[in-house]
Amino acid sequence: MRSKRAESDTTVPDAPSLQLKLRNMLKGMLIYLMTSRKIPIPKAMEDGGPPDCILLGRIREQIIRELGFGDIFKKVKDEENAKAISLFQEVVRLNEDIEDEGKRLENLVRGIFAGNIFDLGSAQGWDVLLGYSSNLVPRPRVIDDFDTFKAKWGKKSWERAVILVDNAGAEVILGIFPFARELLKRGTQVVLAANDLPSINDITYPELVENISKLKDERGMLIGVDTKNLLIANSGNDLPVIDLTRVSQELTYLASDADLVILEGMGRGIETNLYAQFKCDSLKIGMVKHPEVAQFLGGRLYDCIFKYDEVSG
Repeated sequence: MRSKRAESDTTVPDAPSLQLKLRNMLKGMLIYLMTSRKIPIPKAMEDGGPPDCILLGRIREQIIRELGFGDIFKKVKDEENAKAISLFQEVVRLNEDIEDEGKRLENLVRGIFAGNIFDLGSAQGWDVLLGYSSNLVPRPRVIDDFDTFKAKWGKKSWERAVILVDNAGAEVILGIFPFARELLKRGTQVVLAANDLPSINDITYPELVENISKLKDERGMLIGVDTKNLLIANSGNDLPVIDLTRVSQELTYLASDADLVILEGMGRGIETNLYAQFKCDSLKIGMVKHPEVAQFLGGRLYDCIFKYDEVSG
């Protein structure tokens, strides 16, 4: 997937030959790992430790950037963002038409799950987008704390919520933005944190700023909701997963007094931080699109994860 996108990257001279080199380097790295059971550590990242998905991701991204490739998914992200923006007002209207607060919350969460399908880092997700998969029926949730969260939603007033967003397009614009808008309506200050550098089709900080500005009106309103309490942050991350010990100083400061942290998407919310513990309430939400992750969790592909941890007191 990445090498094919790299081949069509018009911003890089001689992209077709470089993509072949990219493919061979990535393939060689995997063969080396499987045969030697060791992890090659570039000088710039002497982390040590086992070959987990964070370290593998760092090496992969370093190879891509060393060959001169930047945002090889930029075109498809821009296309998906434009489509989602055209549908945003209608999605918000449909949510607003739901008078029951609990049912409206459930619809907002379903929107996040639906958007999470657009994941070009997952071969299974790509098959769904191309229409090759027949597995679009609703899946049972491996971890489902939604009823607990819904009960707290009606009783609890979070002063600041930090949301680490995932993919561009429908997921962030039609899933996260309406959810964040609902929090703003409740008086919560919302921080949306996005990647510093591009990785697959994850939305970046500049793209997040750009798309929010396109959706605001001249008064700074997001379809009738004031956005003065909406902050956009650079997470300092450059991977489709996230190491929470390496986020930006900006995000560290903004999250220091948060009372709700939301890790959204398979990479951030499931693969790397599903069991992470926080000093405040936390929510991990995403769809399982890797068979290895589904097996580890004892579930199936396209299972939905909704894990809510409340900190008492």
